[in-house]
Amino acid sequence: MTNNDVLRKIRYIYDLKDDAMIKIFALGDLEVSRSEISDWLKADTEEAYKACRDVTLAHFLNGFIIKHRGKKEGAAPAVETKLNNNIVLRKLKIALNLQAEDMLDLLQLADFRLSKSELSAFFRKPDHQHFRPCKDQVLRNFLQGLQNKHRPK
Repeated sequence: MTNNDVLRKIRYIYDLKDDAMIKIFALGDLEVSRSEISDWLKADTEEAYKACRDVTLAHFLNGFIIKHRGKKEGAAPAVETKLNNNIVLRKLKIALNLQAEDMLDLLQLADFRLSKSELSAFFRKPDHQHFRPCKDQVLRNFLQGLQNKHRPK
């Protein structure tokens, strides 16, 4: 999934308006304009479409965590310059305060089956022998499960 897809999906799931998106970015220590958000949310076939960079999505996800969990004591966490699906999934897990069972339930809402050990492999350090990269299919189904829960048809 592209960063723009993740941003679009989160916006839709939580029905975030432009002002709310700007506030979330600000919580993540990034000032953005309404036109930038609009360009990131456009379909990639549109002329004004702009790709959302990894660092931009990382700021948004950090702001999303702060919005849902509150600001953490001490120094702000470093913003990742390179994102992958494992990091996106971890940040969403933290923001929404989800346990493994909750995540498996969300995946099941999207008719996607995964074992608890398969899920935990996504949250291990990359040099761990049981680490597993999170594929687009898993992240897409997780976001679909969130959508099914928060915006049922």
